[in-house]
Amino acid sequence: MEKFRYFLELAYKGTRYHGWQIQKNAHSVQAELEKAISIILGQPTSIMGSGRTDTGVHASQMFAHFDAPKELIEKDFIKKLNAIVPKDIAGYSLKRVNEDAHTRFDAIWRSYVYKISLRKNPFEQEYSWVFPKNPDIDKMNEAASVLLNYKDFQCFSRVKTDVKHFNCKIKEAYWEQIDRQLLFHITANRFLRGMVRAIVGTLIDVGTGKLSIEQFVDILESKDRAQAKSSAPAHGLYLCKIIYPEKLFI
Repeated sequence: MEKFRYFLELAYKGTRYHGWQIQKNAHSVQAELEKAISIILGQPTSIMGSGRTDTGVHASQMFAHFDAPKELIEKDFIKKLNAIVPKDIAGYSLKRVNEDAHTRFDAIWRSYVYKISLRKNPFEQEYSWVFPKNPDIDKMNEAASVLLNYKDFQCFSRVKTDVKHFNCKIKEAYWEQIDRQLLFHITANRFLRGMVRAIVGTLIDVGTGKLSIEQFVDILESKDRAQAKSSAPAHGLYLCKIIYPEKLFI
């Protein structure tokens, strides 16, 4: 029987969820989407996400792929999906792709942004790390640039993880300040579990004088997670962009 594979572009607020991936006795974004898509297609349907965000982490752009028994009309599907899923999940687009296209393995680049509020803001409590200090952005950017010289990031990975290696190719990593908000941007071909939050927490230690640039380099070269002690809170982190080859799309 012919199958039609689709990439679904979506976004979600991660506050109420134990991450993206389906887990026993835990509320996940993947479970909500699978339930909704199964209703629309009239049959049990599993989906595969482009990555696995942790508990409380948000996504302003995420992709998931699934197979349908028939061709789907994008506008109708997105309308039905958004009527079924909770208000903190939204479908944006639906594109047909080659039948072997894979949202996780075919991604070329992934980008995250981490948001920090430099003063208490009642409208940002769930969406950024409130950090009412003034870290040295120049020093943090100097340390962030060092990341591009390395490929093994075991020191920023969770200890218990099932990856075969800790190598990532980081294309960019930098801080910017917009009014009273600090934004950390990072793009790589892949990320390890907890990696971005560990990097942010350690860079903040540099910016507040707890660590020197030299000590930051020592942490990278140690390949020891215990050396990078700090980890930023989950609610300030957003998966924000994923790039795929154009040849995947029909």
